[in-house]
Amino acid sequence: MGKITSPFEIYKVLPQTNCRECALPNCLAFSAAVIKGHKQLSDCPYIKAADNENLASRIGIRQDFNRARGEDLDILKKKVGTIDFSSKADQLGAELVSGKLVIKSLGKDFFVDSKGNVTSECHTHVWMTVPLLSYIIHSSGGTTSGRWVPFRELKDGSPMNPLFVQRGEKPLKKLIDSNSELLEDLLSMFSGARADNNLFSSDIALSLYPLPKVPILICYWNREGDMDSDLNIFFDASAEKHLKVESLFSLGVGLVMMFEKIAQKHR
Repeated sequence: MGKITSPFEIYKVLPQTNCRECALPNCLAFSAAVIKGHKQLSDCPYIKAADNENLASRIGIRQDFNRARGEDLDILKKKVGTIDFSSKADQLGAELVSGKLVIKSLGKDFFVDSKGNVTSECHTHVWMTVPLLSYIIHSSGGTTSGRWVPFRELKDGSPMNPLFVQRGEKPLKKLIDSNSELLEDLLSMFSGARADNNLFSSDIALSLYPLPKVPILICYWNREGDMDSDLNIFFDASAEKHLKVESLFSLGVGLVMMFEKIAQKHR
């Protein structure tokens, strides 16, 4: 049996009652803490002894998620150095200027040199740089499908979907709940476009292009009576032709982190 490095493998054997007796807010948070080495399986008072015995020796302790993203970045930069930019530019929907790839992200130019270094007039962060370099390496080109799907319907997206909801969709919903003008700001700041609200019967629908061939759709439903507001982030169904699911996760969550910083500045 192989090593367990995903928190979802731990989550499967937990009671999933979110009892908080482990001093964490829910079972998913406990699962992630076990993988990071911050908690032991035995810290859950309800896990079966047999499961504890079977799994304890197979858990591969993962480094902190943010740190892991940084290590991925070093690997990606080396791989980018082996790519012929002149033959790749058209495939990516990019341009080649003075030996650098120029890729549009949210309407802004990002420059990538032959060593994988990324520069822009905007602040660059590992959460966005990793998907950008992954896009250069993995994209197989082609056009977008025009069909929107939730993260869970992407290839291998289902196991990571609870974490995507927790780190991406819920924080963005909370932001918009408290700042109804945020989506309007995103339209003007990041070359967004209004989308067809009727597609998912949403009150607001906004499309953005974090990468030339990887658009996303943000749909928001207002609070109505006893029904709480809701928000979903959708990807074009062709997204998995351009990025692996881990990078799509980073892309979605990275955008939300950036939006949070923008909202803080506006306050």
